[in-house]
Amino acid sequence: MLFYLSYGITLGLASGFSPGPLLTLVISETVNHGRKEGLKVAIAPLITDLPIILLCFLVLYYIKDNNLVFGILSLAGGIFLAYISRYNFSIGEFRQNEKVDITSMQKGIIANFLNPAPYIFWLTIGATTIFKGWSESFIFPVVFIVSFYICLIGSKVIIAILVSRSMRFIRSGVFRWINFFLGILILFIAVKFVYDGYLYIWKAINP
Repeated sequence: MLFYLSYGITLGLASGFSPGPLLTLVISETVNHGRKEGLKVAIAPLITDLPIILLCFLVLYYIKDNNLVFGILSLAGGIFLAYISRYNFSIGEFRQNEKVDITSMQKGIIANFLNPAPYIFWLTIGATTIFKGWSESFIFPVVFIVSFYICLIGSKVIIAILVSRSMRFIRSGVFRWINFFLGILILFIAVKFVYDGYLYIWKAINP
């Protein structure tokens, strides 16, 4: 059991603190709209990952590798991230309660659904760990999944809280630069998604 607990904690913390679209959104939404909105993004995996896990286990019974699917997901994720980055470039001064046409929770859910990383993780590392644990005891996969998500969500919640507490030091000029930087970062991630999508699709049509 200790192996699955430590494995879940390690992977959860690594995923939670690793740079990526969801972490960037946590920071961006906290800066733009306050701690509450950042926390909404942070808990998005609790909503999105269950169907992703079920889908991945279903897919494992039918395919071993499908680069075309990952390519399409990656391209769609890149386009979506490029779209939401416009908020970071167009924002003027700091207004935490500003109304937006896409809520923070919706942004987190869509970004996570279109991010190939959870699919790849659960099709590879997650699935093999759960299958191995299940062969030993049904409790081992539970320990792995629970510890993984506690650390994954917890790390992003901590980041949202730390960012929100630093808001008192932010002035409008600094705020605009922070948002501009976050927008650039989101665009870089969007480009990476599109590039990865191209590679996946290229591999699919040129095996």
